[in-house]
Amino acid sequence: MKLTILGCYAATPRTLSNPTSQVLEIKNRVFLIDCAEGTQVQLRKSKVKFSKINHIFISHLHGDHFYGLVGLISTFMLLNRESDLHVYGPKGIKEIILLQLRASGSFTGYNLYFHELESKQSEVLFEDDRVVVKTIPLKHRVYTNGFLFQEKNIERKLNIEAVENYNINKLYFNKIKYGGDITLENGQVIPNSELSFDAQPSKSYAFCSDTVYDESIIPIIENVDYLYHESTFLDSEVHLAEKTMHSTAKQAATIALKANVKHLILGHFSTRYGDLSGFQKEAQTIFENILLADDGKEFDME
Repeated sequence: MKLTILGCYAATPRTLSNPTSQVLEIKNRVFLIDCAEGTQVQLRKSKVKFSKINHIFISHLHGDHFYGLVGLISTFMLLNRESDLHVYGPKGIKEIILLQLRASGSFTGYNLYFHELESKQSEVLFEDDRVVVKTIPLKHRVYTNGFLFQEKNIERKLNIEAVENYNINKLYFNKIKYGGDITLENGQVIPNSELSFDAQPSKSYAFCSDTVYDESIIPIIENVDYLYHESTFLDSEVHLAEKTMHSTAKQAATIALKANVKHLILGHFSTRYGDLSGFQKEAQTIFENILLADDGKEFDME
């Protein structure tokens, strides 16, 4: 599992920083999370292949989280995209994007599906044999969701030494990986426990976009490996956090501590701060394992 931060600053794009957008690569799936202005340029800088993005998750309809979406959709058209594109976001996102496309006389040569969200309860948005994605209802000035990404590790790891010892054909490797026993030509049944090891523990990532301090999300994100939680302000500006319905570094760390997460990634920094080290120092008074997001930064979540 790999996370690439394309942008992690609040409000407006600047020459040296970008608003929120990130790419999560998980189980050979590539998910785009939020799509602010500048996302396309950042994707190219990070060498993320546009064609691999089939699912886009938009947390809320504030410009610094989705104003780059229509441009990306249009670029997919210019690149002669053929595969389906799924966009998950608040109700109204379909109307906004289609209006922009119609007004510009644009069209897509691929199927564009919108999955509009209204529920204030956590729900499954996407699921296949490798990954499940759920919403994390958040509290902000407009309807907002975070997203929880969880691996499904059902494939067992081959015991190569045992497989070679029994001279088992490669054709049966998938059967072994999925828990099957093997019957040899002489009728001997080799139990799966001799031919494989337990699957690797599943990894999980929670993206918590703009939100006030809200302990109701704790049961949803409990025990995740990595939590990205907005920390727009330092504690000295907690009054601004309350007014704008954002969080401070200390509040994000408190959520991480109470949810027993393994690592906390701070982001969505207000551009009023020239030095971000204060965010880490402040958060570490509450929670030890603090990481700071930054544009272009990659996190290998192994």
